[in-house]
Order: sequence, then structure tokens, then C-alpha cells
Amino acid sequence: MSDTQHGHQLPREVADAYVDDLIALDPITGTYLGVAESSSALPDFSPAGRAAVAELARTTLRRLDDAERLPGADSDAERRCARLLRERLTAELAVHDADEDLRAVSNIHSPVHAVREVFTLTPADTDEDWAALVQRLHAVPAAFEGYRAGLELGLERGLWGAPRPAATFVEQLTSWAGEDGQGPGFFAEFAAGGPDALRAELDEAAGVATAAVVALRDWMRDVYAPAIAGKPETVGRERYARWSRYFNGTDLDLDEAYAYGWAEYHRLLAEMKTEAGKILPGAGPWEALRHLDEHGTLIPVDEVQGWLQGVMDEAMDALDGTHFELAERVRRVESRIAPAGGAAAPYYTPPSEDFSRPGRTWLPTMGQEAFPVYDLVSTWYHEGVPGHHLQLAQWVHVADQLSRYQATVGIVSANAEGWALYAERLMDELGFLKDAEQRLGYLDCQMMRACRVIVDIGMHLELEIPADSPFHPGERWTPDLAQEFFGLHSGRPADFVESELTRYLSMPGQAIGYKLGERAWLLGRDNARAAHGDSFDAKAWHMAALSLGSLGLDDLVDELSKL
Repeated sequence: MSDTQHGHQLPREVADAYVDDLIALDPITGTYLGVAESSSALPDFSPAGRAAVAELARTTLRRLDDAERLPGADSDAERRCARLLRERLTAELAVHDADEDLRAVSNIHSPVHAVREVFTLTPADTDEDWAALVQRLHAVPAAFEGYRAGLELGLERGLWGAPRPAATFVEQLTSWAGEDGQGPGFFAEFAAGGPDALRAELDEAAGVATAAVVALRDWMRDVYAPAIAGKPETVGRERYARWSRYFNGTDLDLDEAYAYGWAEYHRLLAEMKTEAGKILPGAGPWEALRHLDEHGTLIPVDEVQGWLQGVMDEAMDALDGTHFELAERVRRVESRIAPAGGAAAPYYTPPSEDFSRPGRTWLPTMGQEAFPVYDLVSTWYHEGVPGHHLQLAQWVHVADQLSRYQATVGIVSANAEGWALYAERLMDELGFLKDAEQRLGYLDCQMMRACRVIVDIGMHLELEIPADSPFHPGERWTPDLAQEFFGLHSGRPADFVESELTRYLSMPGQAIGYKLGERAWLLGRDNARAAHGDSFDAKAWHMAALSLGSLGLDDLVDELSKL
């Protein structure tokens, strides 16, 4: 659409026009929003394709300049949308202009991971849906070739991804290709669920997609990984600050945030020791958690999906009408098992704009036969209810009062992850953690987020470990020390810890947003409560807060404090 066609629009109209234009360039975004026309295509991940997205951002910022001068642009609704759109697009352009796209290698956050995940969200109910999926499968090779072209250009320019995430990515591609002995591979297994009427077309298309996985795997293994061998795993202060703005929507004082992580570590450790003593007298927190791994409440793998659905349904029934006021379509949320071959962390996918696809939580089983309850309850309050699902589904529900952009595309990671961690704490405050087993698991989740602040900032900036640390005081952080520290302070298995550290190396600045976002949510609530005194209504505040749409941490505390 031309600038003339976009003329005389207020900020929310500019933001929604941006979403329309973005969908045309990025069919994955279209599928997340429930746009049927997107189901047959994939984005152009080549440098030229990325440049087109960046140019759209620049054009939109120019349109926003004009929009903010129009009468009515100073209303609260327009102002909030304009601030978010400007902040997000500016942060995205900073990442693009620094050529970060040319070294986007990760075990969880890359164009290839986005392609894989979108197949789990694309409509697959009718023969027409599957016919579109045949076309999307045929689009995989071009998408992967465009991604590879970006990495090749990065090598030419001396812009390297981190070696450890690259090695993990090769292993993942091997699994997705079905060459790890664990199954037919992602695309073959996906296509097997299609209708018999399209069997030949689906099998052929799945073969094409799988061949693209193999070709990318071979190039990553034989060309890319050797080329970056011995290169730095960490990004340094300048790159870290850029990514921190992208994921958190603010320019953080990184040294203050690092100190805050340590303060939370010491606070949580004291609480964990108290709860551990209730489970196994005289034991430390992680000794007690290891005891629970064998002697606590365990959910077999073939029952865990239904059990997690029950956790969310129970929370929904208990909270709706008492602490939240939820629309019927927001109440629908599904528990799913994640496809094999991904990262170890559970995740959530939001509903489509019309709610025809509900919000879903996803559990990677990672070969486990049973799951300890202590590691599930608080995590599903985070991923599902009242965490990610209540916030992101509510944004979609009130999108007509906000803008499509604020409700969907403009998500700030630290806002969403901060709310979800706040939701875990809220359930503790409300007494939903029924015993020491569940409460120690909750504190273990909190400790993991505090450790993320410490090790993510510490290893990327190579900071000194404080003198009052029980772990290597006075030394400088390295990825190996970070993994050791994380493993010593987590109840999770070693493969989870390794996956987490690999994630932090490839997504600098994202992992800190959980704890720092929670701090922002708590401060906003405290300020609102202080302003209202005895008349503070927690349910009204929660619903107003969840209806604000996306905000960066720059604006979140201020807006929450006014409610």
C-alpha cells in the first residue's frame, strides 16, 4: 500500500496498516493471527527479504510521524499505541541494521524454528487446509535457502553465530530429518496426519521439506560450524544492550540488574531452605528436590497432557469471577505435547484473532517417562492460567479497543514473561500451592529466573562474581561456569540445564526479562494499591492491566500505576 493510501491515519490505524503489510511479507505472522490466505506460504528469509521488512518499518515510522500530528492523536489509546509502535520498530531496526539477522543461529529462536513451529499452528481440519499445507511444505526449501544465504553473507562479513548453539542446531536438524533413529522426522510425521485423498501429494511434499532439512544440516555441519569454531560464544556489552532493548522495551542499567539478580538469589535461597526442611529435615533445597524426583508425586508421560489440562481448568474455574472477569472465549485453553526435537523449555502459543485456534501450552517430554509435580504446577500457572494465556488471550479479546498491533505483533517479551512470573507469585499469594512440595517447586522456578539474570548478564558481559557468592567468588563468568552454577541451583535435569544455557547464548537479553518484568508488574501494582488505599480492587486492577495491550518496560510501570 502506498504512502498516499495510508494518509490521514491516526496512530492505531497506522499500526494496523503495518500489520496488514507485514502479513504480506511474513505469512508465519499471518498464520499466528489466523489469516487463512497465509497457510500456503513462508517468508523470504534471505537478506533481501529481511531488508523488505526493515523498509516497511522505516516507512511506518514516517507515517507515524504524520499521524502523531493529527487531532486526536494525544488520547491515551492513541498515545500508548504510538509509543509502542515507535519503540518496537526502532528496536527491531537497531537489530537489523547491526546485521544480527546474518548470524541468527539458535536452539530455539531462528527462522528455521519459526518454520517448524508454524506447521503445528496451521489449520489442518479439511482437505482444503491440507492442500494449502502441501504448498507450504513445498515452500520450505526456498525459506531455508534464504536463511542460509544470510548466514553465508554473515561469514563473508565476519559476523559469526555462537559455536555451541550451532552445534545444537545441527543435532536438532538431524532429529527433524528423521536421521537420529527416533522416528520418521518432523515433516514426515506431520504429513502422516493428513487425509488419504492427498496422501501422494503430502508424502511427496514432506520428502521435499525433509530434503531441505538435510541440505541445511549438512551445510551447517560441514561448512558453517567449522568456519565459526573457536569464535566467541558471548556477545559483549554493546550487542547485549541492543538485544536487551529488543526483548525488554527499555535501556536497562545492566550492572544494577545484575546486582538485583544476586539480591533475589539470596532472598530465594533462604526461603528454599525453609521449605526443603519440611520435605526432608536437614536437607538443602536441591537435595530435597532430588528426593522428590524419586519419592514425590510423579505424573506418567501418558497421563501428563490430561493432568496439565486439569491444572489449567481448575485454576480457570477458581479465578474467574473472583480475581479475574473472563470472557467465555478466553476461558478456552488446550494442553499439548510439543513435537520432538526442540528445546527443553515448555512454551505457549496464543489464540488466532477469531479464537478458532485456542491458546495452547506445549510440554517437551525430552524422553522422560514421568514428571514430578513440583516441576509442573507453577510452570503451568506461568504458561497457562493465570499466566501467558490470560494475558495474551485477553489482548486478542480486546483488540478492537486497542489495535491489532498492540494485541498481537507488538508483544514485548519482558512484559509477557514478567506477567507470567507475576502470575506464579500471585498463585502463591492466593494459597494455590497446596504443600511444601509444590511451594519448593515454585521457589525453584523463581530461583531459575533469578539465576537467569545473573548468568545471562554475567557471562555475556564477563562480569565478576561477587565476593559474597558461594560459587567461585572473584572470578569472571564464562559459559562453562554459568552452566555449572545453573545446574547447582536448579531441580531440573542436566539436559534441560544445557538447553537453557545454549538458549541464553543465542538470545542475549531475553532471559532476564522474566524477573525484571515481574519486578515492573509488582511495582505497578504496589503503586496502584498505594494510590487507592483501602478501595484498591485487585480484580478490577488485574482486568484493566490485562487490557492495556503490549507495553515495553519503559511504559509498563507508569501505566500500571495509574490504574
